[in-house]
Amino acid sequence: MKIIWICLLTISSIFANEYYAKLEPIDSFQVKSAVAGKIIYSNSKIEGLQANNSTIIEIDSLVNKVELEQSKNKLKFIDEMLEIEKNNYKRLNQVTSKSEFEKDTQKLKVINLESSKADMIIKIETLKDSISNKKLVEKSNYIFNIAVKDGDYVSPGTLLYESKDLSKGKLEIFVPIAQIDEIKNKNIFLDGVKSNVKISKIYDVADATNISAYKVELIIEDVKVFSRLVKIEFK
Repeated sequence: MKIIWICLLTISSIFANEYYAKLEPIDSFQVKSAVAGKIIYSNSKIEGLQANNSTIIEIDSLVNKVELEQSKNKLKFIDEMLEIEKNNYKRLNQVTSKSEFEKDTQKLKVINLESSKADMIIKIETLKDSISNKKLVEKSNYIFNIAVKDGDYVSPGTLLYESKDLSKGKLEIFVPIAQIDEIKNKNIFLDGVKSNVKISKIYDVADATNISAYKVELIIEDVKVFSRLVKIEFK
C-alpha cells in the first residue's frame, strides 16, 4: 500500500503543472455600428482574409455630406455677420449720444451670433464624426465574420463584423491559486519543447467559474497555426 501511495504522489506531482489551452489570436474585436443607416457596401470578398487598409463596411452618408457642406457655408455667413455686428457695436459704443439700451441691444446681437457660431462648429464636428463612423476601414486585421450585407439597415449597436489580430498568439490557462508562486520561476515547455515564453500576465482575482484558480496568460510570437491545442508544462 505504501508503494502504491508513493507512486500516486509521484504521478500527481509530475502532472500537477501540465495544462492544455487553445492557441488564440492575441486580440479579437466585435465591431458594432455607432450610427444608424443603410449598408451601401459590404466587402464579403475579404471575409476569411487579412485586411490591407481595406474598406470593410460603408453606411450611406450622402445626406450627412450634403448637410456638412451646407453647415460649412452657414458658418462662413455667420462669421461675416459677426464681423459686421462687432464693428457696429464698436462704433455705437463710441457715440455718446446713443443710449445704453441701444448699446446693449447691439451687444446682444453679437452675443447671439457668437452663440450661433459655437453651435454650428459643434454641428460640423458632429457631422464629420458621423461620416467617419460610416466608413469602416481595417488596417491589417484578419476579417473573421461579416454580419451584414448590402441593403441592410442597421441601428447603433448592430454587429457589423468581427476581426482578429494575428500578429501574436495567446494561451490562457487556469492555475490553482496555491500553485501560482510555484510556476512563476519555472521554464515553460510547449508540446514537450522548452520555449523562451514567459508568463505575460496573472489575473490575481479568480472568476465566477474557476473560483479556486487564477487565469494565467502566455503570449506567443510568430504563430504559424492558430486554434490548435497546445500542451503547456512548467518545469
